[in-house]
Amino acid sequence: MQLTLEGIVLRQYKADEDRILHILTSRFGVITAYANGAAKPRSPLAGSTELLCYSSFVLFHHKERYVVDKADSNRIFFGIRGDIEKLALASYLAQLSNEVCPHGVEADAHLRLLLNALHYIEKGLRPPGLLKALFELRILTLSGFMPDLVACRECAAYEAARMRFFPDSGSLLCGDCHTNAPGGIPLSPGILAAMRHIVFSPAEKLFAFTLSDEGIAGLAGLSETYLHYQIDKTFPALEFYRGLGALPAAPRDTGR
Repeated sequence: MQLTLEGIVLRQYKADEDRILHILTSRFGVITAYANGAAKPRSPLAGSTELLCYSSFVLFHHKERYVVDKADSNRIFFGIRGDIEKLALASYLAQLSNEVCPHGVEADAHLRLLLNALHYIEKGLRPPGLLKALFELRILTLSGFMPDLVACRECAAYEAARMRFFPDSGSLLCGDCHTNAPGGIPLSPGILAAMRHIVFSPAEKLFAFTLSDEGIAGLAGLSETYLHYQIDKTFPALEFYRGLGALPAAPRDTGR
């Protein structure tokens, strides 16, 4: 069966002169496809099957195997490829997507989120730390790891003078209820509001908020801490990005 799908390459690696691709598509989530001869410099598939390339793929699908017959690039994100920090962050988002996005089912929201995030990274429209945190929390939410940020899990208080977030359970406790449950990470009102916006806002308004530099640093660390509690996995691109000095240390849950 022949299919035409648009998707973005999350991972590509060589197998002799071929490439094996992990592609995030709208219709089927993450698929694995074989691009015969794509590793050859003069292959017509070379440019359109590179990492982070958003392409239109003509695929043959037979017995759970996808083979690329043709690929035309829609967007290559040249502005990311020429900047080492942007490339490291974008590569991390691709690795995270490859890990948590669904396989074999519709994933339009996941694909749109990644494409929008890469656009904002390429154009420098938001601080990198804000984009990192936004993507982490939203992709986790879309993939079944949504934190419970509605209210305190004990007394249902929506707001309180002091709130703490528990990354192991993804829940909140107010200051009064926290006395019976040590641990957690203290939240400023601004960071809590930002987290709620990321998790609950419609897609068209997702990027429409700002934070102070201090708030961005706190949010970026907190989102990463939550990610590591939910997805016990290391991401090489994130470690490389951290090695560039682009991230503060993630906050610790004192109750762990």
